[in-house]
Amino acid sequence: MVHLFCLRGEKLAFDPVSGSLHQLDEAAWRVLSLLLEGKDPRAEGKELEEACREVEELRSEGLLFTPDHFSSLYEPPPFAPKSLCLMVAQACNLRCSYCFAGEGDYGAAGIMPEEVARAAVDFLLESAGPRRAVEIDFFGGEPLLNFPVVVATVRYGKQRARELGKEISFTLTTNAVLLDEEKERFLLEEEVNLVLSLDGRPEVHDRFRRFPDGTGSYQRVLPNIRRCYQNWASRPRSSYCYLRGTFTRMNLDFSRDFKHLVEQGFRHISLEPVVAPPSAPHALREEDLPRLLAEYEELLSEYLERWRRGEEVYFFHFELDPAGGPCLNKRLTGCGAGFSYVAVDVKGDLYPCHQFVGKEEFRLGSLKEGLTRPDLVDEFRHAHIYRKTPCSSCWARFLCGGGCHAAAYFTNDSLLKPYSLGCALMRRRLECALYALAHKKAWVLSNSPKAI
Repeated sequence: MVHLFCLRGEKLAFDPVSGSLHQLDEAAWRVLSLLLEGKDPRAEGKELEEACREVEELRSEGLLFTPDHFSSLYEPPPFAPKSLCLMVAQACNLRCSYCFAGEGDYGAAGIMPEEVARAAVDFLLESAGPRRAVEIDFFGGEPLLNFPVVVATVRYGKQRARELGKEISFTLTTNAVLLDEEKERFLLEEEVNLVLSLDGRPEVHDRFRRFPDGTGSYQRVLPNIRRCYQNWASRPRSSYCYLRGTFTRMNLDFSRDFKHLVEQGFRHISLEPVVAPPSAPHALREEDLPRLLAEYEELLSEYLERWRRGEEVYFFHFELDPAGGPCLNKRLTGCGAGFSYVAVDVKGDLYPCHQFVGKEEFRLGSLKEGLTRPDLVDEFRHAHIYRKTPCSSCWARFLCGGGCHAAAYFTNDSLLKPYSLGCALMRRRLECALYALAHKKAWVLSNSPKAI
């Protein structure tokens, strides 16, 4: 399989197995189009002979029409989590009306005790087996509501990891309301990765991200986010700091939110489609798809214009390494929810990921009793791209990993039937990312893009 696509007037070909990307002239585009239709391009005349030879050379080098040998050999790995989502606070100081977690409490409000967090660290380090590097994500709700346990967990986790000859990293996602200088100092000094929630323009952010009294939170959190981001960016670092926004049906022009965030001085940005039931007024709909796809191109134009001017701006979904990228298991199973990634709620119960927390039918067990649902673990293990009919023949399968299990289940009542709207958005983001990759490399090399 080869994916041909045209973006901003430029023709490209992507080979999903090798991860190779090619910029095409008209002759090469015609040759590949005919081959994909099952026709012989040599029958078209001598004008395609040179392009045919170049295509065949790339095929012989394993850079085009590369066979997918993984499908017949792949066996998903056993339960051995490398990442753990720690729900340190199932409570929140905001009342974001688009929140999938019931305003942050997941149906069972509470704060995680330190002994549960310590047990979760031990569980992760022991369950990871020979794996050397593991990760913990502090999540909620709002994890800074339980900052003392965050501090204790970071210190305990690093100590236990050193004792066992392992490495542990931490990420914290916060709405930044409580992100004062003391907390910021600890997080930066301990090199905790940060995800800071800011949706974009003030009116967009304040539409959903409000305090209990109904007032918007933009003016409250922006100074905290700006200070923290600037301090992070000004120091040598091995951690990352991203701004994460959510777009909904109410701001289909989300490229303007990207532009707004860049104009505020932020250079590491992610904008994600809202997670919402289809009946919600802010939920994205199929009829919105043409606008959404066009909006990613608008965002791409802004992104590339910044790069042309020498500004290193990073949009999470456009930062791509198709030939290198993640390991094979991540390429075939995505996030690994339920077997290489699990969530721990405030009581110490285990779930496949944070989006399943509080749903009893998805409870995998607990830190005290261990795994009690190996059947459910196996269901998630085997929800890989070769068992999902749309994914097994999709050109984006190795970059997407089959999509979000929670989105699939809550939309289609099946882990094996992906969320179609999410798939369409993913494919367009990836096309934009591939286009950006080609042009950024060309600028680095200071010469024009070459056609095959």
